[in-house]
Amino acid sequence: MASLSLPKHHFPSVLPTQTPRHNPSSKSLPIVSRSSHSQFYGLKLSNSSSLPIPSSSSSGKMFISAAKVDKGKVPPAFTLKDQEGKTVSLSKFKGKPVVLYFYPADETPGCTKQACAFRDSYEKFKKAGAQVVGISGDDPSSHKAFAKKYKLPYTLLSDEGNKVRKEWGVPSDLFGTLPGRQTYVLDKNGVVQLIYNNQFQPEKHIDETLKFLQSL
Repeated sequence: MASLSLPKHHFPSVLPTQTPRHNPSSKSLPIVSRSSHSQFYGLKLSNSSSLPIPSSSSSGKMFISAAKVDKGKVPPAFTLKDQEGKTVSLSKFKGKPVVLYFYPADETPGCTKQACAFRDSYEKFKKAGAQVVGISGDDPSSHKAFAKKYKLPYTLLSDEGNKVRKEWGVPSDLFGTLPGRQTYVLDKNGVVQLIYNNQFQPEKHIDETLKFLQSL
C-alpha cells in the first residue's frame, strides 16, 4: 500500500513543473515576425495588384496610396514652384504628352545619372512631342543649382513636404526610408498612359519612356 501512495504524493509536485510557462513568450515570437513580415510584403507588393494583408493596417495604407494613380486615369492636379521660383500647374502641360518623373533627391548619384540621361536624350523627347518634368522634395534653390551644374534643359518642380508624391501614391523603397523613383507618361489630355518604377536602374526610365513615346 505504501508503494501505491507514493505516486499520489509525487503527481502534484511533478505537475507544476510541467506547466507551459514558456509558451506565451514562445508564441509571441511568431506574432511579432508575422506583423513585421506583413509590413515587409506590403512594401514589396505596393507596385502590384495584390490585395493588402488584412492583419497590417500600415501595409493596407501603402496599398491604398499606391493605387491612387493608375494607367488610364487622370492624376490629381497640383501647383508647385520650379527651379526659378515660378508657380507651375500640371494643367500647363496639357495639349502634348508629358514625361513626369519623381526622383529621391538632387545631387545623389542615381538621381544625377537619371537627370543627365534625360538631358542627353532631351532632343529625342522633343522630337516625340513630349515635355520632361522632374519632381523631388528639394526646394527651388536646390533645383536651380542642380539644373545649372548639369545644364538640365527641362523643368524641375519642388514638392516640399512630398504632398504631391503622397497624393499620387508614389511607392517608397527600402521599407519606406527611400523616396520612390517612378515615372509617368501622360498623354495630351492629361491621362496616364505609362507608369514605370525602377529605383536602382535610373537610366532605364529614359529608355522605357522613349520606347513608349516612339511607339505611339
